[in-house]
Amino acid sequence: MIRTIATALALAIAGPALAQSAAPAPGAAPVAAKVTYIHAGRLLDRPGQPPRGNSTIIVRDGRIAEVRDGFAAPEGGAALIDLKDRFVLPGLIDLHVHLLGIGGDPMRARLLALTNDDADDLLIGISNARVTIDAGFTTIRDPGDDPRSIRALRDAIERGDVAGPTIVNGGLMLSVTGGHGDGSNGVRADVAEMIIQKQEQVCDGAVDCARAVRRQIALGAQVIKFAATGGVLSNVSGGLGRAMTPEEMRAIVETAHGLGRKVAAHSHAADGTKAALIAGVDTIEHGSFLDDEAIRLFKEKGAWLVPTMLAPRAAVAQARGGALPPAVIPKAEEAAAAAFESHKKAIAAGVKIAFGTDTGVSKHGDNAQEFALMVKAGMKPADAIAAATVNAADALGRKGELGSIEPGKWADIIAVSGDPLSDVTRLESVEFVMRRGAVHKAGGKRQGFPPQ
Repeated sequence: MIRTIATALALAIAGPALAQSAAPAPGAAPVAAKVTYIHAGRLLDRPGQPPRGNSTIIVRDGRIAEVRDGFAAPEGGAALIDLKDRFVLPGLIDLHVHLLGIGGDPMRARLLALTNDDADDLLIGISNARVTIDAGFTTIRDPGDDPRSIRALRDAIERGDVAGPTIVNGGLMLSVTGGHGDGSNGVRADVAEMIIQKQEQVCDGAVDCARAVRRQIALGAQVIKFAATGGVLSNVSGGLGRAMTPEEMRAIVETAHGLGRKVAAHSHAADGTKAALIAGVDTIEHGSFLDDEAIRLFKEKGAWLVPTMLAPRAAVAQARGGALPPAVIPKAEEAAAAAFESHKKAIAAGVKIAFGTDTGVSKHGDNAQEFALMVKAGMKPADAIAAATVNAADALGRKGELGSIEPGKWADIIAVSGDPLSDVTRLESVEFVMRRGAVHKAGGKRQGFPPQ
């Protein structure tokens, strides 16, 4: 209480001074705009449309100012980046990444859980963020991590204190008691009791689930995620069937939408997916078991499928290798067997697809391996790239800022050798990365950060 009062007094006293310091001094010279010209040999400025030939992108103060045909000479002392021999396209967007903690090594993660706390996970998250942007992903949605830590990482990247992608953060995934997301699953009774007392994201009944949404938003969540069904990696043998009632799902969606947040539903079983779609969810994560009715509802509701094809492949390998609890093994095998065929069916039917990997199950930095799986499931390389740019931006509700290289949008730009429209695996080796006008990688090498 004393600290709270002291903080309030300090803010009250400092407020006028802060306001004055934010205003430019009378007669002060305007700060010169930072301008960069990028010469692109081939430019996919608007994924979904044919690429352009020789082009110049003009970046001013972190945003795209202009795109010209040909190689325009820099004016007024502007910097020049030469990518004449490279294929240039918008920064990639991954809608399902868990940045905090060890990724792709569940045995090590479980061992570290005995000694690590949120501070350790945040430091690991800083490293994961750097690896992620090195891979060409300039924006990610993190739909389930410690609320305070992921918010701190998000804000540090926004300030330019650390390198990483733009983060659209959820808080903790909402779950019913005993569902995928209840941290008390599978632990001894006395430990479970301590966990239960601290879990604010576990909810039962519509009213309680509305409360849980509001709590995660109060902690800084920009998107809400809930577990419509059981999950592969939760240490409980509850299967992958529907876990929440339609009333609970509807309460979550209506509350989140009323507070301006989009909603993602973790869902494997078709019954859970259909109930979530009827409730009005914006994206379905995984969608491992899809029937004709589920596909019809996707198209009727205009919802996005985020397939996360990397995740079941990684989970099966880890389960078979003994790195996951015994309760996980049959669920991993079942989901992996069904997911690929479900995704093929959805793609063929014209369901809207947005890119997401569930990285954190798989190794951070391997996100672009998802593209080859999408193409194997029936997508053209151009469509897979669109899923990770314009489509993902649309699914985030940020298509006015992200997803293409057009005037007014953030200068999130990557470059690769070769043609990813012919060989989508080219995106697994990104050579140049710019986020909001700052170069993070050039010539295949990580650049110093913050940039000088």
